[in-house]
Formats: sequence, C-alpha cells, structure tokens
Amino acid sequence: MSNPIKDAVKVIEDEILALKNLIPRLNGDFSKSVEVILNCNGRVIVTGIGKSGHIGRKIASTLSSTGTPAFFLHPAEAQHGDLGMISQEDILIIISNSGESDEIIKIMPSIRRMGLKIIGFIGNQNSTLAQRCDYIVDVKVEKEACPMNLAPTSSSTATLVMGDALAIALLKQRQFNKKDFAIRHPGGMLGKKLLLTVRDLMHTDKELPIVSYETSVKMLVMEMTAKNLGIVGVINEHNDLIGVVTDGDLRRAIEKYENIFHCKPEDIMTRNPKKVTPGRLAVSALHQMEKYSITSVFVVQNNNSTEPIGLIHIHDILKSGIV
Repeated sequence: MSNPIKDAVKVIEDEILALKNLIPRLNGDFSKSVEVILNCNGRVIVTGIGKSGHIGRKIASTLSSTGTPAFFLHPAEAQHGDLGMISQEDILIIISNSGESDEIIKIMPSIRRMGLKIIGFIGNQNSTLAQRCDYIVDVKVEKEACPMNLAPTSSSTATLVMGDALAIALLKQRQFNKKDFAIRHPGGMLGKKLLLTVRDLMHTDKELPIVSYETSVKMLVMEMTAKNLGIVGVINEHNDLIGVVTDGDLRRAIEKYENIFHCKPEDIMTRNPKKVTPGRLAVSALHQMEKYSITSVFVVQNNNSTEPIGLIHIHDILKSGIV
C-alpha cells in the first residue's frame, strides 16, 4: 500500500516542476497578449470546457478584480445564443490543453467573422485551435501529476498560474494600486480599510453629545446618558471644542470633589482633546484611539478647525468589519 504523504509530496513536486518549465516558454506572444489587452476598448472573454472551463472562470475573475474587465463564456452555451454577449471590441482567450476541444472549435468561425483577436492558452502547439489563434501562450506540461497521466492536474495548475501571470502583468502595466483594488472589493476587509472614512461612520447632528462650558455638570451627565456614547464635548461661546468629559473623567471627579454637581464642566473635563477630520480613513482613526487609549474622538472639518461636527466611537469602527 502506498504512503499518502509520499504520494502528496510527489504530486506537489511534479506540479512545481511543471510550473518551472513554463518560464523558458514565455515569449513575444505573451508580451503581445498583454499589449493587445491593454489597448482593448472592450472586455476580455474567457472560454474553456471541462477543467479548463473551471480554470477559465477563475482567470476571468482575477482579471476583473485587478483592473481588466472580463467574464467567462461557456462554449456550449455560446453555440446557442450567448455569442451575442460578445462585441467586436472584445478579446477572446481560449483555454484548451489538447487544442482540440470540439465545443470551442465549433464557435471559432463565428468568432473569426466578428473580427476578435484570439489569445490561446494551449498545451498542443500543433492543434486545430492553436492554428486559429493570433497569439499563443504555451501552457504545455510534460506529464500530469496523475499517475495514469490522465486527470488534469499539472496542466490545470500550469494554466491557472499562467492566467495569474497575465493578470499581474496587466496590473503592473496599468499601475493598478491598492485603492483601485479596494474599489472592486468593497465588501472585503481590504476594501473597507481603504475606503471607509470617518465621515461614513461618525455620529452627527442630534446624535452629537455636546454641552456649553456654562452648563451644569448635572445637565452634562444627562446629555452623556441620553446620547449613550460615554463622552460629552464641551464647547465655548464660539463653538470651539475646548474639552471632553468621559465616563472616566466623571469617576475621577467623584473621587476628587465632595459634590461634582457643584463643579463646572471646565473643572472636570480633559483639555486639548484629540480630533480627526471626516476624510480620514476609519482604520487610521482606530489606530489613533489605540495609541492614546481612548474610545471616542470628535471630528472637525479640517486641521485648522476646532468646531465639532461629528464623533466617531471605536464600536462604530469595529462594527464596520474592518478589523
């Protein structure tokens, strides 16, 4: 009986070797494929059948998420009307290890009549499909990791990696950055970190816990209780934020004064509070809170402003899912 670990190691080694063997076969057609896609005014259409189809879906998805609009077209469905999804400005990538996939061969005359440029991820350079492509990306492997040399293993991995290579080459040519990536992934962790700002999460207007420096501590406590944010901002006659009172400030005041209700807000507040601007990333505001061991920070319009227009609480940031 064979050893499962040794079998697994052999598969991994075989596939690594297959990938390394792709490198010498990268040639001018790969560079031209990148160039023609960059100059394309339409989309990249990826097609393939069987395991190649599964790989094709992933390649189309990777292209789309890295700045190259793309979608997968099933070749069998294409024969029955889905060719109408293609425009003359598009580019077609066909994936076939054998280069003899009947379902793709059947749609090639229509593709040619539409005048599309065709890039082939082909394992057999002498095949029918290879002869009908404008550019060939060689994904040939010497053998599959399958001991019977039948199940697509090394070949599908090689095609997948070549698709990644194409997508990343395009990404670099487009100077695609983290912000571009985040825009296409608004629901993901990175998207939220790079897109969510303080403005998106802050409390404003009637939710804002604010009192005048002339108000009583009793009214201050009532305001803190009503807004339920554990903090109150204290403003002067010019609406400048001159301090904040937190739950912690109240506890310390109770220990210090015999009756805090005889005090003024200025007696118990923390002066020169930290502030953020509305355009600042929420994750940056979170880092500031962690740095100064605070749970809330008031928002001002800009770095030269002192009038509070909002408040962001650490719970608002955590609920957003950016951490």
